[in-house]
Amino acid sequence: RIFNGRKYILEKALPADFSLIRANKSDTFGNLEYIGTSRAFNPAMATASKITIAEVNEIVELGEIDPEKIGTPGVYVNRIVKRKPGDPYP
Repeated sequence: RIFNGRKYILEKALPADFSLIRANKSDTFGNLEYIGTSRAFNPAMATASKITIAEVNEIVELGEIDPEKIGTPGVYVNRIVKRKPGDPYP
């Protein structure tokens, strides 16, 4: 396609039915807080898929996560699974 007189290659997005992502913390609404390298790819996948399932270390009440640290808003998260203590970290 041509934008502002320049020719560009346009690629269609690859839709995902499910995304399985890992976060450090979630509130009861599904807002996710990430740590380390999980901040790179997980937020993008959560917004790109139809169903997002998040595995988290901790679930807290709504409002307990600093809004500046929310990497994925809860509107994109469909399910939250709390990680059991002692489960190996992948």
